[in-house]
Amino acid sequence: MRSLWKTHAPLTAASLVLVAALAAFAVGLLVDPRTIAGAPAWLKPAKFAASIAIYGLTLVWMFQFLPGWPRTRAAVGWITAIVGLLETALVALQAWRGTTSHFNLGTPFDRTVFAVMGAAILVQWTASLALVAAVWRQPFPDRALGSALRAGLVLAILGAAMGGLMTRPTAEQVEAVHATGRMIVSGAHTVGGPDGGRGLPGTMWSAEHGDLRVPHFLGLHALQVLPLIAVVLGLLGTRISGGERLRLVRVAGFGYAAFMAILLWQALRGQSVAAPDGMTIVMLAIWAVSSAVAAVAPVGGRVLAVRTTSVLALRAQ
Repeated sequence: MRSLWKTHAPLTAASLVLVAALAAFAVGLLVDPRTIAGAPAWLKPAKFAASIAIYGLTLVWMFQFLPGWPRTRAAVGWITAIVGLLETALVALQAWRGTTSHFNLGTPFDRTVFAVMGAAILVQWTASLALVAAVWRQPFPDRALGSALRAGLVLAILGAAMGGLMTRPTAEQVEAVHATGRMIVSGAHTVGGPDGGRGLPGTMWSAEHGDLRVPHFLGLHALQVLPLIAVVLGLLGTRISGGERLRLVRVAGFGYAAFMAILLWQALRGQSVAAPDGMTIVMLAIWAVSSAVAAVAPVGGRVLAVRTTSVLALRAQ
């Protein structure tokens, strides 16, 4: 924590505030029986606080590998801290009021909240592009970790961009506008059905229809998963070479991106992640086999080469 605080105190402090807020929202989940759109009232603020805190602390950790970009680190860190606190505060405010924070155009105040959140996220997303440029130009002594950070950040930005798909008005919402002349709700995270139906435990992702939050979530947390893979592979020490570790990290990055694409395709087809059809199962099987082959094929090739060399040597004797 001392290292993180020294690297970027404002973002570290904001992340710790969100951890404290998460504890408060957890209490709300226990004592407040209200539901909003079919989910416990304080579930969404809790998820936002947890996700943004993890993202913020990951960014501060990543900043330590960018010594040549002090201005970029300072700007992105400050923007992330402000936007993260603002987003969580607005989500919590709407939960306290007993209404939704996203897609809500019911009153002038609700429209303002939704507009402010959208503008803040756009600023954050744009700032992240500057960080991508820095990470891509920064040389890393640990090439595998550098590759993981680059891929993780790009996939996180793509995952964040998927949130924009949720803001499109649904066909039912457009029809309501034609009938009433007023749009109360614009957008949804559920595809093929209204928000608020039966959800999966914990996440409340739709158990009946497609849900864009699934690939959105997976993309946002690529920045933790891929560097973690690089770190774990590095703990194997001499049992795996630097070149092999770099190759496996790249395989993981491509595999992660493909998995995101499959889940996005599934959600856009209006299909719940909990109920894949035959086409989705086939795609997932192809993805799993391809990823496994890409990971082990060079190892198998080396084993075959060693055995072939040994047989030829014995024959020569």
